[in-house]
Amino acid sequence: MNDPLQVDAYAAADFSGTDQAMVERIATLLHSSGASFKPQARLLDLGCGPGNITARLAQRWPKCSVLGLDAADRMIAVADDRRRVAGLSRERLRYEQALLPIHQADQPADLIVSNSLLHHLHDPHQLWSSLIPLAAPHCLVLHRDLRRPDSEASIDRLCQCHVADAPLVLQRDYRASLHASFSLEEVKAQLLLAGLQHLQVVAVEDRYLEVSGWITGCQAGSGQRTP
Repeated sequence: MNDPLQVDAYAAADFSGTDQAMVERIATLLHSSGASFKPQARLLDLGCGPGNITARLAQRWPKCSVLGLDAADRMIAVADDRRRVAGLSRERLRYEQALLPIHQADQPADLIVSNSLLHHLHDPHQLWSSLIPLAAPHCLVLHRDLRRPDSEASIDRLCQCHVADAPLVLQRDYRASLHASFSLEEVKAQLLLAGLQHLQVVAVEDRYLEVSGWITGCQAGSGQRTP
């Protein structure tokens, strides 16, 4: 997603409600497990786009190091401009261009999160196969994406409900994303293939699915380098 019109439209759009909901969900998962991020913990946002959620992670957990990765250099440029405007140092928050899959990590992550990344990938295994190599020994993962509707009529209803007043490029992309997204059962099958079947997959609201859980012990940290 590197077309200038797309980048400008997504950077200008107000996703604050769903972005903040992701951050609050992370906090809830931590609280329910009795865990917390230690100082200097590493938080990783895959497919970070213009940095909406990445920046919120840095603000919510200011003692942590936050890294946003995206394949689109224009998205990374927008995110880094916003970081500078916000006065956040690169030691606390940085953005880098990277392609999935990533098979090695020099600084394993204590949190791996993605929002609306899965349906953009030609092969969903590019995401799931990256988690274990990138994870620290006790890593929280949270991935939210659109859930494929069961009919064209359902797609029409969701488009009318959620993007009817959005710019045309966002309306077009939203419809295409609904078609490209996965069902709960498809995602469960993807996780089984990746050895991540212990992660929970649930429906959220009228259009999302959520994958959450922990990567622990010998599963984690099998790689050696990451961007």
